[in-house]
Amino acid sequence: MRARRALCGAARREWGPLAGAVRGALVERRWRAVAMTLAAVCLTGLLHVVQNQPWGMGPVRVLGAVRAEDPLWLALARTPLSLFVPAPDLPVWGALAQILVVFGTAEICLGRRRTLMIAYLATLAGTLYARIGVALGPGIPLGLPDSDARIVDTGPSAAVVGLAVYVCFVHRARFTGALVIVAMVAEVAVKDNLAGKEHLVAIAAVLVLCACTGRRDRRRAQESRPGSGTRSGAPPIRS
Repeated sequence: MRARRALCGAARREWGPLAGAVRGALVERRWRAVAMTLAAVCLTGLLHVVQNQPWGMGPVRVLGAVRAEDPLWLALARTPLSLFVPAPDLPVWGALAQILVVFGTAEICLGRRRTLMIAYLATLAGTLYARIGVALGPGIPLGLPDSDARIVDTGPSAAVVGLAVYVCFVHRARFTGALVIVAMVAEVAVKDNLAGKEHLVAIAAVLVLCACTGRRDRRRAQESRPGSGTRSGAPPIRS
């Protein structure tokens, strides 16, 4: 009984603030709280339907397919849409569920602008890593074989992983954030492929952002303390 209470208390500390924020926003604003997320789910579903038509794969590849062998400017131009193009070899319901849950939580907790910024940061980090890894070659720990340059690299997974880690950082859900990172490391250990390594690079990019955010918040907290020597809203005292 005591162990059960301790477990429940730990769960409330871990997920309580996050669950409260999500529940409150959904009760107050309902679907409007996750309007961007619902639009992203619809766009991903639409692209899945289109690319599975005989006439649709070509246009989707032209607009949203990213490969490491493509010119950099072309990869960067395709990256925004590539986030919502589900990988053709994976079930689409997985991508839709990831977007709905993780993007929805991030949209409520972080706001739409910051959610998109972090999602594209994580996706872009993975895209750039693929090019660097192929250039390094397979003989180096972070290197990739030449065949990976031809892999079509799309889908929301890198963005989902990055957003999950950042939301856990903001709401102090340290155990959950660590669990996400451990799961991605285990993915690479079990199946050493391009997608798994891109997930790790996306996490690394978001962790750098978390460190910068934490440093900025600590500096602001120090500046706001009485007697910190910084200016407040009152005019300076002249002698």
